[in-house]
Amino acid sequence: MHISFDLDSTLIPHGNQFEEEKRNFFATFLGIEPIRIGTAKLISDLQKQGHIIHIYTTSFRSKNKIPLMLFYYGIKVGKIINEYQNQRTLKRINKRVSKYPPAFGFDLHIDDSKGVEIEGEKLNFKTIIIKTNDKNWIETIQKEITFGQ
Repeated sequence: MHISFDLDSTLIPHGNQFEEEKRNFFATFLGIEPIRIGTAKLISDLQKQGHIIHIYTTSFRSKNKIPLMLFYYGIKVGKIINEYQNQRTLKRINKRVSKYPPAFGFDLHIDDSKGVEIEGEKLNFKTIIIKTNDKNWIETIQKEITFGQ
């Protein structure tokens, strides 16, 4: 299954939303953003199960910065969709929504936004919505993926 993850407030905290993986001075100096604790292991486990992992964000981060950050944490993904590409694609297919994972071949999208969940219900795409305060977020995702297949 092709699974996409949002970044902001899902994997990358805004402030002190959730526990973060440790970063060394060098990473901080290079501007490597912190990620939610357990992210690398979750993505690795999903990949071992045969899933292909992608990033789908509405941030304007460059497509060079995101892979560098992921590389630091030992994460390799397929596609990286940022807001520039998202806007172009949604305009081309005439969708007036914040995200539409099927446009990029994604079967499931993991996000923190209730709005994305509502869009998924209206437009018939699968989402898993993770709350920023969910300390068992990894188990939530694994359970939803297992039962959703």
